[in-house]
Amino acid sequence: MQKNMGIFDRIIRLSAAVIIGVFYFIHAISGILAIWLGIVSIILFVTAFAGFCPFYWLFGVSSCNKDTRIRKPDH
Repeated sequence: MQKNMGIFDRIIRLSAAVIIGVFYFIHAISGILAIWLGIVSIILFVTAFAGFCPFYWLFGVSSCNKDTRIRKPDH
């Protein structure tokens, strides 16, 4: 799995996940909205830590610098 997310993108995703979590824990959101946003929050959190976004991969997009991408070794 090749990284396709840059640091700025990862920070934005983590921030959004934390904000959704805070809204949930202070009961600003509830019901079905809380469930859907919770799922979105988990997805944002996991993709931010993995540095890989399946949608970016599907569409051939990368916000990662060329220097930080994982490359296959040159043999």
